Amino acid sequence: MLPTDATATSRETPTLTVLLVSPDLMVTSRLAGLAREVPARIETLRSLEGAVAGPRNCRLAVIDLGAIDGDPAVTIAKVRSVVGADVVVAAFGPHVARQRLDDARAAGAEHVVSRGELLGAFASLVRRWCGVGS
Repeated sequence: MLPTDATATSRETPTLTVLLVSPDLMVTSRLAGLAREVPARIETLRSLEGAVAGPRNCRLAVIDLGAIDGDPAVTIAKVRSVVGADVVVAAFGPHVARQRLDDARAAGAEHVVSRGELLGAFASLVRRWCGVGS
């Protein structure tokens, strides 16, 4: 599956690309809007099936554990094969799915937050995770 581009228009040209792995159009749309504050560009993979492996021009991959089925360890390994080992991986999901969030952390996601945390502070989280000034 080819990635779709949900670039937000901004006075500043986005220099940071974030790969979002989520089939959820509401999340995709919301994060594309919030990315303007970084500024960043969101590239979306709606599925990991058929995703082309190899490095991408992104510094952060964000995985929607609430919308991507399967073992978080397998999902994170697939994402790493798609983006490369040097990309920061973050995972998010419903706060009630604590086991899935813990499994993602144990599988090597550098950052794990609830969906509410991500949507409530996306710009500041991306800046912190990527070491970008505000």
